[in-house]
Amino acid sequence: MRIISGTHRGLTLRTLKGANLRPTSEQLRETLFDVLGPRVAGSRFLDAYAGSGAVGLEALSRGAREVVFIENHRPAVELIRKNLAALGIESGCRLMTSPVLDALDRLDEERAAFDFVFLDPPYAEVREYHHALRQLARSTLLTPDSLVIAEHSRHTFAARAKFATATRNWRFTTRPLNDCKIR
Repeated sequence: MRIISGTHRGLTLRTLKGANLRPTSEQLRETLFDVLGPRVAGSRFLDAYAGSGAVGLEALSRGAREVVFIENHRPAVELIRKNLAALGIESGCRLMTSPVLDALDRLDEERAAFDFVFLDPPYAEVREYHHALRQLARSTLLTPDSLVIAEHSRHTFAARAKFATATRNWRFTTRPLNDCKIR
C-alpha cells in the first residue's frame, strides 16, 4: 500500500496482516481524493476509525492543514505512529487513542471543526455508523460546508435515507464515488 499523490507520492505504508484491519484500497483512495480535488489543500480532515491511517496520510500528502486520526485498536495506533514516522510527518496531525464516540465528544468540547470527516468503522459494527453520524449531527464539529464520507459495505445502507436533526438535514446515497461530483 502506498501514498497515491502529493508530497509523499509513491511512499509505502505499512499495514497489519490478517483480518484485523481492512485498509481503504489505493483505488478507492485515489477516486475519493480525485472527487474531493483541490478542496483538500488547506483543509482540516478527521480520519475516524483510522486503521493504518492511509486516508488521513493521503490528505496530509495532498496539502491538508491538519489531520486528526482517531483509533482505539492498539496495534493500529502503533501502525499509524510508524507510518507517520516513516513519512517524516511531525506536525499537522494529531492521533487520538480512544473510542471514536469519546474522541468526538472531546473534539466537540474543544470546539474543533472539520472540512472533511471520513468514517470507516468495521463493517460488522453497523451501529457504529449510526452512533457516529448522530453524534456528528449534534456536535459543532461540522460547518455548513463540511463533507462527511462513510465507507461501508454495500449491505450497511440498503437504500437512500434521510437523516434529520434539529439543525441539519443529511441525505445519504449509496452511489459509488466515481459517480459523484462536488460543486
